[in-house]
Amino acid sequence: MDWAFQRRMMVSRQLRGRGIRDERVLQAMLEIPREEFVPEEDRDGAYVDEPLEIGYGQTISQPYMTALMAQCLELEGHETVLEVGAGCGYHAAVLGVLAARVFAIELIPELAAMARENLEKTGRAGNITVIAGDGSLGYPPEAPYDAISVAAAAAEIPRALLEQLKDGGRMVIPVGPYSDQELRVVRKRDGEIDWHVAAYCRFVPLREAAPRVD
Repeated sequence: MDWAFQRRMMVSRQLRGRGIRDERVLQAMLEIPREEFVPEEDRDGAYVDEPLEIGYGQTISQPYMTALMAQCLELEGHETVLEVGAGCGYHAAVLGVLAARVFAIELIPELAAMARENLEKTGRAGNITVIAGDGSLGYPPEAPYDAISVAAAAAEIPRALLEQLKDGGRMVIPVGPYSDQELRVVRKRDGEIDWHVAAYCRFVPLREAAPRVD
């Protein structure tokens, strides 16, 4: 399989062809070997424009949605970004090309380990830290963030994430029930929140850690 050709076709047809215009996003997705982030048995479909299962009931988003979310964040290269829902690490890898630092949090420890392994083997781990934890709570030790990317659907935007978003910052998050979600682009200005809908989508639900029982 000519993976470089597959990436060029993805960028040309699925991304440019559907309105992605941020050249930095297009270049990042041309560079990142998506095939290295999907399960071995699904590698032939790595560049099909649809989500793929990665285990534990989770998916890697379709390439177009990854590009759209990254474009909505309007990253310039100096930012610190929080990613909620690291999954297999692909989206974090893309964000790592676009921003200075990425903190990617994943609820499922096995997937967090997978993301770390994938980022290491592709040489993308240098500015990306993967944390196993409850993404609905954000990651306070490195807050506030210039941008937050959420790859799981919430019934409403978690207050913790809004609080950890820097003033002037941007968040992209799917909001709504499983079958009918809005991809919202949220901005914080002078402490006030406004948002608009960038697309309609379907993500796996944003899960919270089970409460501790003593």
